[in-house]
Amino acid sequence: MPRTLMLLASAATLAWMLATPASAQLLQRKDLSLSIAQAIANGALDACKAMGYAASVVVVDRGGDTLVSLRGDGSGPHTVENARRKAYTANTFKMTTEAFIQDMKTRPVRREQTTLPHVIAINGGVPIKVGNDVIGGVGLSGSPGVDEPCVNAGIDKVKDQLQ
Repeated sequence: MPRTLMLLASAATLAWMLATPASAQLLQRKDLSLSIAQAIANGALDACKAMGYAASVVVVDRGGDTLVSLRGDGSGPHTVENARRKAYTANTFKMTTEAFIQDMKTRPVRREQTTLPHVIAINGGVPIKVGNDVIGGVGLSGSPGVDEPCVNAGIDKVKDQLQ
């Protein structure tokens, strides 16, 4: 009987060791704060306004949820939804929406991915990064041809904090 108990105890210990990784630990990560998201959004809208464009901007967190959504004076009602989808796409695919569009030319799966909810293949979405870690995304709509430069102007406002 003691041998049977010893074998059972050994088997239980082995099962526990296999189920628990030796290096189990919590993940460490940075997340966007509301104040940084607001600064990015305001910086992007200001850049577009300075060029004479009425635009809308959305900032999403690493999970794709909206942190900030601003509809600029005089911008069209569709611009908010476009901006949100651009931010979501840039965040979840970890690339600008322009890179996503270019990727569609050589990777047919990208075109298929545009059928996923909230994904859009229109220029103007940029991931927000701390090093190589994507912590969110920004999308802007309403300034044809300069949506991405406006977003980058917003990100530049806080680049010293994205470290």
